[in-house]
Amino acid sequence: MTTSAAMPVSTLPFLVSLEAAAGHAETEEHAFRREAAQRIAALEQARAVAYRRLNLMRFLAEAMAGADAEASAVAISVAVLRGKLGWHDDSDARTEVLERFAPVAQALFRALGGEDEPEPTPAAALAGFESWYADNRHGPFWTLFETSMPETPLVDF
Repeated sequence: MTTSAAMPVSTLPFLVSLEAAAGHAETEEHAFRREAAQRIAALEQARAVAYRRLNLMRFLAEAMAGADAEASAVAISVAVLRGKLGWHDDSDARTEVLERFAPVAQALFRALGGEDEPEPTPAAALAGFESWYADNRHGPFWTLFETSMPETPLVDF
């Protein structure tokens, strides 16, 4: 029997193909985890916006429920919106946002007054406002409601 030089284990074709398959599976797993994390982040953001939208509109509806005229309902909505956003000072940009939000308040007031299909509907007015805001402020309106908490030092007594 002739002895031939043994093939190094690391170059055995069978093991090389298994190693390649393992590397491919690992790459696919990492790609899937990245995609899943991105999808989860997008869903999380969509949920946050949906609840911000719901909470603001519910709060506005409750605040405006006692208004006897559209003008007072709009004034109430402006005051509520300013308060929610922490806008205590005026600026041209803030005034424009509040003016553009007025049709939302008007539609909501008409819906609260019993109009079955006010034109525009509150949903359509809100969508129009959101679209205007995104186009003119280069981002979604709802990011204004994101609050960052400043770090506070830990004090031991």
